[in-house]
This record gives sequence, C-alpha cells and structure tokens, in this order.
Amino acid sequence: MSLALLFSPQGSQQVGMGRELSERSPAAAAVFAEADAVLGWSVSDTCWNGPAESLDDTRQTQACLLTTSVAALRALEEVARTEPALVAGHSVGEYAALVAAGVLDLAAALRLVTRRAELMAAAGAGGEGGMAAVIGLDRSMVQAVVDGIARPTELVVANDNAPGQVVVSGLRDALEAAQEPMRAAGARRVLHLPVSGAFHSPLMAGVAGELADAFEAETWRDAVVPVVSNVTAEPLTDAGRIRALLAEQVRSPVEWVGCVRRMVDEGVETMIECGSGAALAGMIRRIAPEVTTATVSDGATLAEAAALLGVTAPAPVRP
Repeated sequence: MSLALLFSPQGSQQVGMGRELSERSPAAAAVFAEADAVLGWSVSDTCWNGPAESLDDTRQTQACLLTTSVAALRALEEVARTEPALVAGHSVGEYAALVAAGVLDLAAALRLVTRRAELMAAAGAGGEGGMAAVIGLDRSMVQAVVDGIARPTELVVANDNAPGQVVVSGLRDALEAAQEPMRAAGARRVLHLPVSGAFHSPLMAGVAGELADAFEAETWRDAVVPVVSNVTAEPLTDAGRIRALLAEQVRSPVEWVGCVRRMVDEGVETMIECGSGAALAGMIRRIAPEVTTATVSDGATLAEAAALLGVTAPAPVRP
C-alpha cells in the first residue's frame, strides 16, 4: 500500500477540534501545549472552546488549523507506522505538510502561519476583495467565464478543488459581475465565501513578497518525504524550491486536482487526511474515486485510520 498524508484547509475549522485527540494522545496534547507556548496565546482554548468568532478570525484560524493537523498526525504516528510516500496540504494545510516532511519544525511553522494570517488579514482590510465557490462547473468552463468578464488582475480561478467545485477570487465588483454568467454557463450555485480578502489571487502579491522576507528568519531543511506543491502539483524535496513556491502560493491558484492526480500517478493508493473534518477526503472521492481515503480528527476516525494501516490497538489514553 502506497500512502499519502494530507492536511486540512481553511474552512475546516470547528469549535472543539482536536480536544478528543489531545485527551487520548499524549503526543497530540504536546502539540497543543507547544503551540500555546510558542505563540503566547491559548491556541488550545480557541480550538476547543471557541467562540466561533475567534476561531473564524483568520489571524487565529490558520495557527489553530496547523496545530490541529499536526496534533492529528502525531496521534496517528503514536499508534501506527505511517511511512508516507508523499505529503500534501491544501493552502494553509501545506505548512502542516512541511512539518510532517521535516522541512520546518512546528515552532517555525506556527510563527510563519501567524505572519501569513496577519498579512492576509491586512491585505483584505479594505473589503475590496473576496472569493466565491462555483458549484457545478469544471475549471475550464469557469475559466472561460472569467476570461470573458474581467482582467486577470480583477478575477482569477483560485482553487481547483474537484470536478464541479472551483473557487474564484478577486475584486468584489468582478465577483458580482460573474454571478449571472456563471449560472448561464450551467453553475448550480455561486456562493460567496466568508473570507476577508481575495486570497490566492494577484491581489495578494504584496503578501507573497513579505512572506518571502519572513521566511528568511527560519531554518529550512530538505524534505525527508516529498511534498506535493499547491502551485505546481510536483513532488519536491529541495528546501529552496519548496520555500520559493510556498511564498508564491498565497497569490497563486491551489492546484488541488492536479496534486491528487499527481499523487495517483506516483502510485498512491491510500490517502489519510489529518486535521479537522473531511474536506479533502470528499474532494478526493470526486477526483480519484479509486483511492482509499480516511481521516484523523477524533478518537473514532483515529481508530479507523489505524485499522487501515493494519493496527487494531486503541489509541493511548492519558492517565
């Protein structure tokens, strides 16, 4: 069995995430404790108790998702040998993938996602940009509509999540102008997303530059497991290349369909999502239904993922 480990995107957050894992797994609990100490605020309390308004504030969301994803990974590693062939994460999830691959340690990743979140929130503070999910159209059709109504600096395809699930990002006026043409082209729904800016678009160019500067302060290592880049959908091990593309990621489309197909091409048969919820597992079922999927988000899913890896013992419980 060839395995890939995946890490959840923004939008997966929910109050209570990671609590049960931390109660069952000392390794998961240690991840939350480290996050609290590194960032100087209670990541654990925000994840476990909310309120939702705090958890949904991107300045806290990204660190909370990173922490929960790494905690889920450590809980899985505590009960089973994972030995992934590849790792990947969707958007902010790519930072957890870098921790899994040994490119960044957890503390460095926490500092960087916090800076990323601050920059993204500031870039969206004027309220001019946003994102919308287009349901029922494939990427080529969405791209054709975008090309017909807006310049590339105004509206772009931001996330190619799955067949029939594409996200566009750009100026709010352009998003509004796209509504009817998308429906006329066959979209079942066009849903504005509750985000504060035009993420993964050229409007984030300034964020990309400042992130690259922030990267200078941290230690980067070559990956011990190849990381599939959101930007190019290629497996990478070179730290310099990973770092350069990670800075570009915030203003580039998330090529998730390409990432999943590349992993399948590389022989991956099983994909386990570590984090909150099962957003990526749902996407994979639409992209590559032949792939076996599992998630790790609580005690029950941890046991299921461990069983998939051939382990029947329950997760350890703290005294």
